[in-house]
Amino acid sequence: MLSSSSTTVKNLPVKKRLCFLLKLVGFVSSVFIFCEFLIYYVVIFQCRWPEVTGGAPMGEKETSASVLKAMILADTHLLGEIKGHWFDKLRREWQMERSFQTALWLLQPDIVFILGDVFDEGKWSSPQAWADDVRRFRKMFKYPVSTELVVIVGNHDIGFHYEMTTYKVNRFEKVFNLTSGKLITRKGVNFVLVNSVAMEGDGCAVCSTSEAKLVALSHKLNCSLQKPDHSNKRCSGVEKLPASEPILLQHYPLYRKSDAECSGEDSAPPEEKNTPFKEKYDVLSQEASQKLIWWFHPRLILSGHTHSACEVLHAGKIPEISVPSFSWRNRNNPSFIMGSITPTDFSLQKCFLPYESRVFTIYCAAGALFVILILAHVQLLTPPFYFAQRLISKHKAV
Repeated sequence: MLSSSSTTVKNLPVKKRLCFLLKLVGFVSSVFIFCEFLIYYVVIFQCRWPEVTGGAPMGEKETSASVLKAMILADTHLLGEIKGHWFDKLRREWQMERSFQTALWLLQPDIVFILGDVFDEGKWSSPQAWADDVRRFRKMFKYPVSTELVVIVGNHDIGFHYEMTTYKVNRFEKVFNLTSGKLITRKGVNFVLVNSVAMEGDGCAVCSTSEAKLVALSHKLNCSLQKPDHSNKRCSGVEKLPASEPILLQHYPLYRKSDAECSGEDSAPPEEKNTPFKEKYDVLSQEASQKLIWWFHPRLILSGHTHSACEVLHAGKIPEISVPSFSWRNRNNPSFIMGSITPTDFSLQKCFLPYESRVFTIYCAAGALFVILILAHVQLLTPPFYFAQRLISKHKAV
């Protein structure tokens, strides 16, 4: 009996240590799971599809079914083998993958648009590096059959105009099974996909081909918007498209002097707002911008490239939304646009992703608490209650 009781006493400290160790493991695991998985659900769950009033005059269910739910993001910049550090790749790609997959699961969009600069080094990547980048992209941005993914080309995908080649353009379009200068129509809504890198206006081979496609598409759309009784010989025999003013999707924004007029928490930093934009580099040229407006008379323009949010009006009536970067590498508060769109109306809502600074703060607070718990357990840190008790006892003794 005496030997068994002494064994129990000896084992007690071991059990306490094991129990404390398990608690620490549970604490660390909980913090990690929340910051790397659950936080995306908590944040994106708060986003809601905006209401739109321009649906067909039907019942509530039919009107809801006629609204196209579009998710728009930009500038993912998947790092390549030259500039991309392995840990930077791991961290940023995990963040974007979790954000994208969580948004698809919670919001269930009909279609997703990525407005260019999918890759960071597509402009100079070798065939092997390109294949690896594409493989990682398909893993991160996989989507169900109920959702469609449409990707627009950006300057980092094929290079700036002076770096752009037919080979790079074809390589990009083959992967995403799309061609620039193309129109896609979903639920009666027309979207025009523009290769804005090819809007240089200097007659290069890629530029000429791209502009010719856009001009032909403009003719089809303009003929489709005319009234049936309108006699126009130029429109005879032209394929009829849904009579809906198009939405332009491109990487470069249309021409604007700077971001000085942009506002909002995800607009450009104050020190950058007044920096003048360079035509054909930061934004399209004035000439190219005017061409697109003349050709299509769009009701909405969606662009990326600047990594910051901005909303401007062209010709006093055509709104353009610059979509911020989807990558934490480019900003602390990434976001995407949720659009409810009908053939006659649209409504947009921004959905922010978790702030990286807040995730970092949670990790720091958890780390500090972790250290305090260990110090208290090994009695290197005296709890305030016992410290006060010792002071009182010493005072009485005196």
